[in-house]
Amino acid sequence: MANIEKEILEKFGEKLRVRVNGILFEDDKILMARHRMGKDKFFWNVPGGGMEFGSSAIANLQREFKEETGLGVQVINYLFTYEYLEPPLHAIELFFEVKAENGDLILGRDPELSQENQLISEIRFLDIRELKNIPKKHKHPLFWGINSVNDVRIWKGNFKFENKCIK
Repeated sequence: MANIEKEILEKFGEKLRVRVNGILFEDDKILMARHRMGKDKFFWNVPGGGMEFGSSAIANLQREFKEETGLGVQVINYLFTYEYLEPPLHAIELFFEVKAENGDLILGRDPELSQENQLISEIRFLDIRELKNIPKKHKHPLFWGINSVNDVRIWKGNFKFENKCIK
């Protein structure tokens, strides 16, 4: 097992995590972060991360967004909850629409991981064509069937791993 895979398993694996995720739109694009998950393995998702005890979901999202992107954000709207289950990872994820308030877009870092095993390898705005061209195994399941950037704005509710809305 590569060092990064071992560190991911030790820090995040085989436990239930609560995560917050921010969706930032700009010119019909969504800000996405490319995460290294091992040798020749990567995963695109919107910026976000685990919640810290004693801090609200909004405060956690603002902290995570700043760490990963360099941007200060305002949380605009709660969108939906998603259960991510891809053993050894399991998370309940809260997704919010955010608006950039300040800062400059940079490739940030995850303070929970060592310098040599940073997960975020790229951060940029992707349009629908770019999102659709990323193979399923390399992006969050929420983006598997996306047909428009605006699809994300209309998702509401609770989503299971199978990506079916629970009414």
